[in-house]
Amino acid sequence: MTILDNSHEEHSAPSTRNPKPAARTPRQPAPDSFLDRFFQITQRGSTLAREFRGGLVTFFTMAYIVILNPLILGGFSADNAPTDVAGGWLSAAQVGAVTGLTAGVMTILFGFVANLPFGLAAGLGINSFLAVSVIQEVTWAEAMGLVVINGFLIVLFGITGARTAIFRAVPKELKAAITVGIGLFIAFIGFVDSGFVKATAGGPPVQLGNGGSITSVPTLVFIVGLLAMGILVARKVQGGLLIGIVATTVLAAVVEAVLKIGPASATNPGGWHLNTPVLSGQLVSAPDLGLVGQFDLFGAFGRIGALAATMLVFTLVFTNFFDAMGTMTGLAKSAGVAHKDGTFPRLKSAFIVEGFGAVAGGATSGSSNTVYIDSAAGIGEGARTGLASVVTGVLFLGSMFLTPLTSVVPLEVAAAALVVVGAMMMAQIREIKFTRFSVALPAFLTIVTMPLSYSIANGIGVGFISWAIIGAASGKAKKVHPLMWVVSAGFLVYFARGPINLLLGA
Repeated sequence: MTILDNSHEEHSAPSTRNPKPAARTPRQPAPDSFLDRFFQITQRGSTLAREFRGGLVTFFTMAYIVILNPLILGGFSADNAPTDVAGGWLSAAQVGAVTGLTAGVMTILFGFVANLPFGLAAGLGINSFLAVSVIQEVTWAEAMGLVVINGFLIVLFGITGARTAIFRAVPKELKAAITVGIGLFIAFIGFVDSGFVKATAGGPPVQLGNGGSITSVPTLVFIVGLLAMGILVARKVQGGLLIGIVATTVLAAVVEAVLKIGPASATNPGGWHLNTPVLSGQLVSAPDLGLVGQFDLFGAFGRIGALAATMLVFTLVFTNFFDAMGTMTGLAKSAGVAHKDGTFPRLKSAFIVEGFGAVAGGATSGSSNTVYIDSAAGIGEGARTGLASVVTGVLFLGSMFLTPLTSVVPLEVAAAALVVVGAMMMAQIREIKFTRFSVALPAFLTIVTMPLSYSIANGIGVGFISWAIIGAASGKAKKVHPLMWVVSAGFLVYFARGPINLLLGA
């Protein structure tokens, strides 16, 4: 596949005007080395050290999924696990193992094929949808069969070029709005995960901490980490985010050792969210991969009927398709590898591999794997090529054996990195012409819908629909690409899927 020209990227190769070249270190690849040529490290203005640091940061920012995915999909018994329509359940230990396996394999594959610094893992939107809604109608094996079908459809869209065509049809202002919206979204995720922002029992939907005050030590650690990472990035310290993550994790471990805060619970609301920063139990254990291959491809169609099963697949495809498209748009811009029209190198390959992530996730019962917005943390550290993804993927494979080490970094520390990166992504707002209201309103709706509805796909859908309708009503219907109308119609069905499912049930 032809690699698009990257001469416009804002990171240029190091200067060679020094008449006496410095001796190369083992960490700096020679411009003519195979590694440099394959991953285009120098061409994209990066270095081997940056790629390794970026891969490390992305892993540490994403590592929570190895802990969280088993909590969403599985349990240690049928009493504490989501049970399907037949009373079946998934083992948390097995889900954790396949989560690391699939994320590792797909992220490494993405790095080699797409050569982009994006990490893949089980998508939080889809795994929650499976655990809360889908298994009320079908078994876990049948639900994962639907995920596999969803993945094959996305791969088909990628191979035929349909996904690329839709991507190219999106106006550049909307692509910029998607990037900004994702920045706000991941910052909001960071605020919520850290306890800096919480829901209220009554009154406003959210509030600062508890009753408008910061009352928990883990949230205070988040604030310290946020400021430390912000200072390091502002001072352009190499490895600033990684240094900040490691230093704040050490601080969290010391705080936990002294204060014995423990995990958050109903009786301990001021505890650590998800991960407690302590090392406990054996460090190495063999993963149980018994869930690999445990899916039923067409069982759901026989159990609930073709129409109902098709609506479930439709929902999965739309969520998977547009979440990933929006995420890759934002990440490519953040990495400086996007062209002026928003496209990026190996666009089609990236879409196809991401589709296979859904297939692999369903086939291993770990849920659909997709590109993670958390990859922006590694990009913020300097990652620009697929080598960073390879590093992240190898660490995910290692996480199958080293779960206790993976769980040392508390969610509050990862949340601080997300907020810093969200601030970085806001810079793309300069690409939006807010002086033209036909552009401003769809862009604004795209940006605010993502964090407020906790969904990238929802933000894209609202943006598509409003762009098409406002453009046509303001006398610019010819400037609205036909594919924008087609996708907008699909989103209307997507947003109305609740009433449609009720009608199908009737």
